[in-house]
Amino acid sequence: MTAVMWFRRDLRLEDNTALKEALESSDELLLLFHVNTDQFLEEGSLNQAGFFKSVRTLQKEIESNGGRLQILYGKLEESFQKLKDRCPDWTDIYVNRDEKGYGLKRDKQAGKLLNEMGVTAHGYHDHHLHSAQEILTNSGTPYKVFTPYFNKWKEKQKPDKITVNWNAEKIIKDQLFEEDQKQFEEFLSQQPNLESVELGTEAAHERLSEFIESHLSEYDDARDIPHKDATSRLSKHLRAGEISIRTVYREVMKAEASKSRETFVQELAWRDFYNMIYATHPNQKEQSIKEDFRQIDWDNNEDNFRKWAEGKTGFPIVDAAMRQMNETGWMHNRLRMITASFLVKDLLINWSWGEKYFQKMLIDYDAASNIGGWQWAASTGTDGVPYFRVFNPTTQSERFDKDGSFIREYVPELKGIEGKKIHEPSKLTEEEQEEAGVVIGQDYPEPIVNHKRSRELAIQAFENSKK
Repeated sequence: MTAVMWFRRDLRLEDNTALKEALESSDELLLLFHVNTDQFLEEGSLNQAGFFKSVRTLQKEIESNGGRLQILYGKLEESFQKLKDRCPDWTDIYVNRDEKGYGLKRDKQAGKLLNEMGVTAHGYHDHHLHSAQEILTNSGTPYKVFTPYFNKWKEKQKPDKITVNWNAEKIIKDQLFEEDQKQFEEFLSQQPNLESVELGTEAAHERLSEFIESHLSEYDDARDIPHKDATSRLSKHLRAGEISIRTVYREVMKAEASKSRETFVQELAWRDFYNMIYATHPNQKEQSIKEDFRQIDWDNNEDNFRKWAEGKTGFPIVDAAMRQMNETGWMHNRLRMITASFLVKDLLINWSWGEKYFQKMLIDYDAASNIGGWQWAASTGTDGVPYFRVFNPTTQSERFDKDGSFIREYVPELKGIEGKKIHEPSKLTEEEQEEAGVVIGQDYPEPIVNHKRSRELAIQAFENSKK
């Protein structure tokens, strides 16, 4: 009898619920990752490149531990049939369940196929500290606002780390799907180069330790400053499950109690909250949650969207942020709020355009958190910022990048501008431009919109949608 451990967003050999159960319950275990060709993103996706680099990293780790991760490449139904044909005595499959979005749809499709094949599926909650159905109001309904959710979340006992007893002798080591492996490697060779990005469980643990030892104590004060290495940077590891959320929580809680520790733990609760929101609002990727704002008369200017995406808006903090993401696959959280607000309320472009672009470019892309963040910034989510609150990109820049260090790193055309004038280069005199070695309108664009006027138009558009 053969059992299968199907890895998805849990790319690790430790603290893994489904893997623990699979190893303890089976005599012969096939380790599987399925590359679903129906899920591919457009060419040039750093998100996709990062995720599949994580898969390859896990494959190498399993090999170094005396096992093999089999790759199936293709559509789900055809791949599972191939697996059943190759392993006719396959009886059980172990998975860590998804509760929303693509993962939930895939699991429903897989469940039907497995049932027809006579394979028993064993599913476990693993991706979050608390499942989408675990934290409810006193009347038994899902929360809509974060603060009361967080108050209930704090009261709940948190799960402990799980011990996985690895046993390589149980793992099928023969290469069963050689052609699929070749297709996977060919696919990897066509992805954007992320050589400088460290992924995998070892890198995740190193970063967690470094964060706790060197950055956690100043997290509350420094987390909004983009040029500082003050955030955990664990998001790219958590999204692929290279480290478990239980491990992160338990290790952080060993640190001395402080306001910074509390603030960081609150961010872990936001992760659970957005998972719950997506599970209870399954259409939120395509549709604003607040009905009042589903009829906004968006401008949706494609030229302005392109300038935003390329970091050529004439607003230095916005441009630096977008270029950071385009170059590295990561963007500081404060900058995600600034760039999202700018797209939606300065350019009056539908938030879903920005969400999809972030999906393409972020190596830490998590659908629930990304959609939740965009709907928050766009004032269309359950607990979004008020629609009349519009971030002033210049004020945000002056506040969170005071000396312009971050801007100078990612917008080198402006590095010659001294002091605070870097926040509004369009106000430089010709003499100042000459001294800085930049010509505004030529080397760096003029602002593509007038913020004050754009703010007025955005508020009016939101108010008109409510009528």
